[in-house]
Amino acid sequence: MNLSRIALATGVAASTVLLLAGPAAAHVSVQPQGEAAKGGYATLNFKVPNERDQASTVKLEVNFPAEHPLSSVTPEAVPGWKIEITKGKLDKPLEVHGRKITEAVTKVTWTADGSKIEPGYFQQFPVSVGQLPEDADQMIFKAIQTYDNKEVVRWIEEPKAGGEEPDSPAPVLALSAASDDHHGGGAAGDDHAADDKATDKAASAEGDKKETHAASSSSSDTTARTLGIIGIVVGIAGVAFGVLAGRRRTA
Repeated sequence: MNLSRIALATGVAASTVLLLAGPAAAHVSVQPQGEAAKGGYATLNFKVPNERDQASTVKLEVNFPAEHPLSSVTPEAVPGWKIEITKGKLDKPLEVHGRKITEAVTKVTWTADGSKIEPGYFQQFPVSVGQLPEDADQMIFKAIQTYDNKEVVRWIEEPKAGGEEPDSPAPVLALSAASDDHHGGGAAGDDHAADDKATDKAASAEGDKKETHAASSSSSDTTARTLGIIGIVVGIAGVAFGVLAGRRRTA
């Protein structure tokens, strides 16, 4: 009798472990390349795993937070996927680099166009964004994943601090402390650094060109003066020779 009770309890415990492990599957997430600093720019990767054995993912919709509108959203081309960018009017215009931004991207949609995310695979969808908010520690991007069997999974549940992870959590981007240059980390920051480096290189090349031109001009002036002096000397020598030759004839 006791053995039967122990076996039953063991079976219940094993079932509980399996049930708890079930919801811990992969889900749509977002991660920066490098870091995503407050007030800076960053390149974000939206990672989409396929969670079905008999269906493939053919569409992803990512909604951008209205409370933290971004002035710049540029998705990277992904082979086999069509990209659609949706914009909306801002209630309060943004001031970015001395100009007013009256609309911002509200959603980016990737639709399979010759490709799909098959069972057992995942796909990353990179997006360059900025400027990131300075008054927030995180940004929440609600996502909708569609399969080719018409199933739709909504990753829109916002996680609560100190609470358990929801069954369908929305992708959350953690923001790091603001950097001095406000360019952020990763590819986006590297692009800005590359631009600055190219500008410095061009300025240096222009300076070298001016110095070379000045040196060339100075060399030309020196050569001209030297030739002029030689010409004068030759002229004087010719006159002296003529005078001497005249005296000899007279004698």
